[in-house]
Amino acid sequence: MADKIKTDHEIALGSPGADGDLCPVKTWFVREVLPLEAALMQFLRRSGRSEADVADLRQEVYLRVCQQAEKEIPHPVKPLVFTIARNLMIDQVRRGQVIPIESVADLEAINVAGDTPGPERTLMAREELLLLRGALEKLPPRCREALILRRIEGLSRREIAERMGISEHTVSEHINVGVRALANALYGEPTSARRPQ
Repeated sequence: MADKIKTDHEIALGSPGADGDLCPVKTWFVREVLPLEAALMQFLRRSGRSEADVADLRQEVYLRVCQQAEKEIPHPVKPLVFTIARNLMIDQVRRGQVIPIESVADLEAINVAGDTPGPERTLMAREELLLLRGALEKLPPRCREALILRRIEGLSRREIAERMGISEHTVSEHINVGVRALANALYGEPTSARRPQ
């Protein structure tokens, strides 16, 4: 009976070859993707989904990562894993919306329960906001300025380049560095999940 039960990882990876060896993609997956599982699960749980939904999302992330790796093994893998996870959660929200918010003038009219977050979600949101603020303050000033102009004020790269007196390429570099630093601060592996150096 125990032989017939597959683990989540075996389902994502399929079965080993006839000689018992894993193919290069499977070996890569075990070496590069599985160590990210603790951080991935933490990221998925922050969305407030049930454990069953989190497990399903994890499997879908693994499946898509493997599909991508069969075409070309990505380097680095962490941004790919978290981008896929974020996109899957966004897709679920989109599929779950039945009534577009713009089409209803008065939410009370459709008798929908309030979407007021509970105390735990409020506390988590405050902690994430403080974490984001701290991460923003740690960025180099020019990098922080470019990121705020792009992500908060919504300026184009060309407008930012003109305002800051730098090239559009440099603006892109500042934004990329800033986004990576913020993503690591917010969604990076927790200290307890990091492997010893």
